[in-house]
This record gives sequence, structure tokens and C-alpha cells, in this order.
Amino acid sequence: TETDFTPRQPLDNASLLDLFSWDENTFLKHTEGNPIRRTGYESWLRNIAVALGNAPTSIEIIEALKQRLPSTSELVREHIEWALVQHKQ
Repeated sequence: TETDFTPRQPLDNASLLDLFSWDENTFLKHTEGNPIRRTGYESWLRNIAVALGNAPTSIEIIEALKQRLPSTSELVREHIEWALVQHKQ
């Protein structure tokens, strides 16, 4: 039905920083029934880290990336480090 194509809350108009702050339970809750869920939480964080690396530099982005570094997997850490380098250029 056409309602299947309408944006699902809270993904509609969410900022990258808000999405990057989600823990795994929040990710699972808000992606229920959404194909994005198939990517999995780690890939979700990795993809957002890349998007943040490509976003215009801001203190908020740099702080969010640094805050996530110590508590994440090697896969995500590698992409956060890449994103931080992008903001130093």
C-alpha cells in the first residue's frame, strides 16, 4: 500500500548526530519493520560515521565522533578515525 512508502518516525527529518547517538536498543526499536534494520547496528554506525566525515565541519560533529570512539567495534572505529581526519583537512 502507499502507506508503506511514507517516512517512518523518527527517521523522518532526523539529524545525523541524533541518529549517531542511538544505542542498539534504540536502533532496533525505531527500525522495526524498516529495511534499514537489515544493515545491523554496527553497519548503521559505520555508515553514519562516513556521512559525518563528509558533512561540513562542526565542533558538534567532532565531539560526537570522539565520544563514540572508545565504546565501539574495530569496524566502526576505523571509519570514525577516517571521519575525524576529514575534519582536520
